[in-house]
Amino acid sequence: MKTVIIILLLTSSIVLAQVEYSHGVVAIGDFPGFYIDAANYKSDKPGKTRMDVFIQVPYKNLQFVKYKGKFQAKYSVTLSFYDEDKDDLLLEKVWNAKITAPNFEAASSENNYKYDYRSFDLEPETYVMQCNLYDKDSKKDFTVDATIELKDFDKEIQFSDLIFIDTEIDSQIIPNIANTVESTDSTLSFFYEIYSDKNQTLNLKYEIEDSEEEIIYTFSIAQDVLQGINFIKYKLDGTAVSLGKYRLIAKAIDSDDDVIVGTSKYFVSKIYGFPATITDLDEAVTQMIYISGSTIQDEIEDIEDSEERLQKFKDYWKSKDPSPSTIQNEVLYEYYRRVAYANKHFKHYYAGWKTDMGMIYIVLGPPNNVERHPFEYDSKPYEIWYYYGINQQFYFVDD
Repeated sequence: MKTVIIILLLTSSIVLAQVEYSHGVVAIGDFPGFYIDAANYKSDKPGKTRMDVFIQVPYKNLQFVKYKGKFQAKYSVTLSFYDEDKDDLLLEKVWNAKITAPNFEAASSENNYKYDYRSFDLEPETYVMQCNLYDKDSKKDFTVDATIELKDFDKEIQFSDLIFIDTEIDSQIIPNIANTVESTDSTLSFFYEIYSDKNQTLNLKYEIEDSEEEIIYTFSIAQDVLQGINFIKYKLDGTAVSLGKYRLIAKAIDSDDDVIVGTSKYFVSKIYGFPATITDLDEAVTQMIYISGSTIQDEIEDIEDSEERLQKFKDYWKSKDPSPSTIQNEVLYEYYRRVAYANKHFKHYYAGWKTDMGMIYIVLGPPNNVERHPFEYDSKPYEIWYYYGINQQFYFVDD
């Protein structure tokens, strides 16, 4: 996912500007095995921009082994920065991490995460950032690539990127690195920095925009700022939104309601206990076809009231839950994980989940073996998927 920065158009003291877009590092709905987010700020080093990188690793995605009566997981993180064309490696940092859990329940809990944070001072340019997480016991690794554009904080007034807040413990802020909220949440907390060349009062406006670019929430406040760096932490009330993708916009406006400067960030409102990949209920219902069949699907689609339709959808998946006493429905998560994988890897002329490969992958899971034939002289390219457990193989010919 790209963090896209739109250059501010500043002339004298108060001028019009575009609101910047901070999309986050990972595409909304994607989950590469861990969460990562990045934000850029004004650096105290001349000619540099500070980039903070936040990483959140779910315990459940690591291999824990028993160690001295407890459970331990070990992994390494490699964070690399390349030039825009990814020709030259400009900077690389590697570190090791260890997690110790008191028991198996803690090690496998859906609610436990390891947080990490690194800060870098870089020249304000465009970079390709690659983050690789390697689990030392399972030998699995997860990789995220993102294009990051660092802006030059040399204007009279500017905003840093936004970071959402998950929780606050005493004076410690735990960031919401996944950029998700529950559809039942009634508040939205975040922080950012305002850089000003003088003491002044700014008219700030906060807005929430839905996927149709309609403003569904707005709140204005007069904010006193000092010359230099101003840390802004705010909690918006009454922000409960339904399932879907949204954008929080923070901007300073003049007396004519024109934008002086601003920034924004996308987030997803998800169903409690459901994967963040489900951002559109109608689409999620359509994608159920391989497990529910057309009858159940039609019953849900025929319900006109959106809340009733959502409840019917939740009731269906509850009936498939192998462990109702836990928050996470393993069948539900695995099914939509396969849908997301199919959409990412098997997209052709239409969505990946609709392709033959997507259907087989969603229904049967990953094959035991794949035999590829990309350059056959007497046939079109094809590949064979082998499923040894059911003694089946599937041929896919490239049209």
